[in-house]
Amino acid sequence: MPLVGLYPGTFDPITNGHVDIIGRAARICDRLVVGVAMNAGKGPLFPLEERTELVRAEIDAIAERTGTPIEVQAFDSLLIQFANVVGARMIVRGLRAVSDFDYEFQMAGMNYRLDPTIETVFLTASERHQFISSRFVKDIAMLGGDISSFVPPFTLKRTL
Repeated sequence: MPLVGLYPGTFDPITNGHVDIIGRAARICDRLVVGVAMNAGKGPLFPLEERTELVRAEIDAIAERTGTPIEVQAFDSLLIQFANVVGARMIVRGLRAVSDFDYEFQMAGMNYRLDPTIETVFLTASERHQFISSRFVKDIAMLGGDISSFVPPFTLKRTL
């Protein structure tokens, strides 16, 4: 049975750190679904449809390089419900710093209680991407700062 991984997030906007995690996750599963969460509470820079489109635009090269099918789907349900819909048996979470771990650890525990057949796998951000967060990138972009080293090319064009 193929191992389906799910990498969820708001991706507002997708960053080079996200792209790095997607590429690494694609190497450890047979199929990867990138789930773009609604999460209106975070005050998104881009609407859900545009965030989904931006993620799609950035993953083609990864799928080609790794040979792993990668699809992008928007969702607005519980993560575990969405994981079951797409057939995922592994949730991939990226960790940038130790401060991320406490929240992610709690979420992984809750998800396990909801469905113990789905494992959570943590991938640490590559050294050059550890400091990048969508929230900071969004703030810098909204104040007219240069985000070219933080986001992939297609996303950069849409943000300017």
